[in-house]
Amino acid sequence: MYNWKGRFGVFGGQYVPETLMNALIELEEQYDKYKDDPDFRKELDYYLREYCGRETPLYFAQRLTEYLGGGKIYLKREDLNHTGAHKINNVLGQILLAKKMGKKRIIAETGAGQHGVATATVAAMFGLQCEIYMGAEDVERQALNVFRMKLLGAKVNAVHSGTSTLKDATNEAMRDWVANVENTFYVIGSVVGPHPYPTIVRDFQRIIGDEVKKQILQKENRLPDYIIACVGGGSNAMGIFYPFLEDKDVKLIGTEAAGMGLDTDRHAATLAKGKIGVLHGMMSYFLQDEDGQIDPVYSISAGLDYPGIGPEHAYLKDSGRAQYVSITDKEALDAFQLLSNLEGIIPALESSHAIAYAMKLCPATSKNNIIIVNLSGRGDKDVYTVAKVLGVNLDDKN
Repeated sequence: MYNWKGRFGVFGGQYVPETLMNALIELEEQYDKYKDDPDFRKELDYYLREYCGRETPLYFAQRLTEYLGGGKIYLKREDLNHTGAHKINNVLGQILLAKKMGKKRIIAETGAGQHGVATATVAAMFGLQCEIYMGAEDVERQALNVFRMKLLGAKVNAVHSGTSTLKDATNEAMRDWVANVENTFYVIGSVVGPHPYPTIVRDFQRIIGDEVKKQILQKENRLPDYIIACVGGGSNAMGIFYPFLEDKDVKLIGTEAAGMGLDTDRHAATLAKGKIGVLHGMMSYFLQDEDGQIDPVYSISAGLDYPGIGPEHAYLKDSGRAQYVSITDKEALDAFQLLSNLEGIIPALESSHAIAYAMKLCPATSKNNIIIVNLSGRGDKDVYTVAKVLGVNLDDKN
């Protein structure tokens, strides 16, 4: 069965300590109470429109289309949201829910920092205490976003355990939640974690796909042939895929991080190389060693270096409804530069993985095809990382 009480096929579930079960039950009850409540929806729609800046454009990338040949490429401009990424859609929904539940303290984990910035932003707007957990390695390579979170009044906790990346930040955030569950709401940033989080995050992100369906019908009077989105945990991809799941002629393609290559141990290609297991409260695909221990992961993009994938993506992969491909660091860097040069849009390194696959796919398609790429975030945060790889010293005043 596709979706039965937090299960997507065999994936999903609630693999958590007993101390968290009451919190998850309360969360599910309150979400079910408010998700279709007219007043809740009216308030959420107000903030999405007036604070976040929705709806975001569906932009025809004419120069990129002409350069690549083949089908028409459209970009869903989630990078134009307030704070610069799709993350704020979900954060607005979860923090409004936290307010309804009377929670005074917000915690979150973050990899690239975009979810942390969005959480700190909305917490500041509503006057709530906020703490963010972030791997120490990500703190270093996303220093700009760390500074933004602190400016917004959040406390940023650098996590030095494990590989000092998103997996370890998630572990610490869950420990905090267990210890402070009475007054704390844990804002999970992707379609991962125990039920009901994958469903809640997907529902708050589906606004991306809902808008795309309306916009492409207005522009082209038909649905697209391909939708491409990057996947780490998979929230932006799930958001744009979900409204199209029953439209079988629309091919859904997720791009995961192949890092230095699938034949190395320096990648985060969970669906290409992972095995079924349990982590962070859910059953899904994870990169593991022969003993079932979670392998270290790597990507040039801090937002994609997670060793697992949301359980609904695992189901879509096994059922064949969506296809998942792998993109290397080099391919993503080439896409980062190409989109910047041709369209004047600097994409996040996460989104560059989706652009990179469009660069492979587009020349093999016909001019009648329509390809939509979800531009999940802007690349300001990644400029230092890219400059370093390209050998440019931005601190050199000469």
